[in-house]
Amino acid sequence: MSKLKKMISSAQKAMIFVMNLNKNDVVLVITDNFTKMVGEAFYEAAIEYGSAAKLYFLPEKSRPLIDVPKEMRELVKGATIVINVFKGIPEETPFRIKWVKSVLSTRSIRVGHGPGITKSMLIDGPMNIDYELMVKNAETMIKGFENAKIAQIKAPGGTNIELYIEDRTFSNDAKITKEPYFSNLPCGEIWCGPIESKGEGIIVCDGSIGDIGKVRKPLKIVVKSGQIITIQSEDQKLVEKIEELINLDEQARVIGELGIGLNPGAKLRGILLEDEKAIQTAHIAFGNNTDMVGGQNKSITHRDFLFYKPTIKVTFKDGSKKILMNNGDFCY
Repeated sequence: MSKLKKMISSAQKAMIFVMNLNKNDVVLVITDNFTKMVGEAFYEAAIEYGSAAKLYFLPEKSRPLIDVPKEMRELVKGATIVINVFKGIPEETPFRIKWVKSVLSTRSIRVGHGPGITKSMLIDGPMNIDYELMVKNAETMIKGFENAKIAQIKAPGGTNIELYIEDRTFSNDAKITKEPYFSNLPCGEIWCGPIESKGEGIIVCDGSIGDIGKVRKPLKIVVKSGQIITIQSEDQKLVEKIEELINLDEQARVIGELGIGLNPGAKLRGILLEDEKAIQTAHIAFGNNTDMVGGQNKSITHRDFLFYKPTIKVTFKDGSKKILMNNGDFCY
C-alpha cells in the first residue's frame, strides 16, 4: 500500500471510529500549504466513504491568524464534521480557540482538531491503533479517578505538585458521546480541568510544550494558588517565549488542565499533539478550560507542558488514598 493510500485509510478509520462518520455527513477540512497532503487525505477519505466534503486552505499571507476569516464562517454552514489539520503556530492559539468555540456553539457538530498533525502520524503512528481497546483503557482510568479530591503528581525530572480536582470529572477524546463533540486528531488522552484557584508545587517540563516542541533544557514552573509564579530554565530564549505566551491575558498563567496519555501508537516526536497522547507521559496546561467539566478559565490561550514517567497518588473524598500511576505505568 502506498503512503498516500495509508494516509487516506488512517484518516477514514479515525473519522469513522472517533468522529462517527456516516454517508449523510458534510465534512469540512481546514488545512494549509504546509499540511496539504494530510488535508487532502481527509478530504479524499470522506469522498471515498460516500460523504460530501469541502476543502479550505488557510490564507498564508495573513498568518499568524488572529481572527477567523469570514469565508471560514460561511463554509461551516451546512457542515456536520469539521476537520482542522494545519500547521501549529504558537501565536495562532487564540485564533484556534475562537474558531473551535464558534463552531461548537452554533449547533450539533463534530470537530476533529489536529494543529501540528504530520503525515507520519497517519502512516505509522497514533492513528493506526486499536481504538476500542484504547477507549476501554480510558474508561478504566477515568473510573479510577471517581470521587477524587487531590492529585499529587511527581516525576523523575523534578515535578512535584498537588492539584485539586474535586468534582472536576475526567473526559476522554477517543469516542463520541454527545454532540457538539470535540476531539484531537490523533486522539488518546484523558483530562480534567483542576480547580483554578488551587494547586501548589513545581512542574518540570522535560518533554514538549504546545506549539513549541521538545525542550532543549528542562523548564521549571513554580505554581502557587493555581497560578504560575516563576519560570526558570538554562534556555533563556525559551523562558522569554513562554513568558510572552502566558501573559496574553490575566488567566493565561492560571491552571487549566491535567492530561494523561493513553495512545499506544503515539511516539515522542517533539510535537505535543502526538506527544501528549503517548503512554508514560502526563501534561499540565495553563489557560482556557471552559470546555472541561467545571472549567472556569476563560483565557484566550491554552498552553500544555509535558513531562515523563509520572507517579500520580490520589486522595479521595473519604480520605482514602491510592496510586493510579507509578513511574508512568497504570495501576489497574
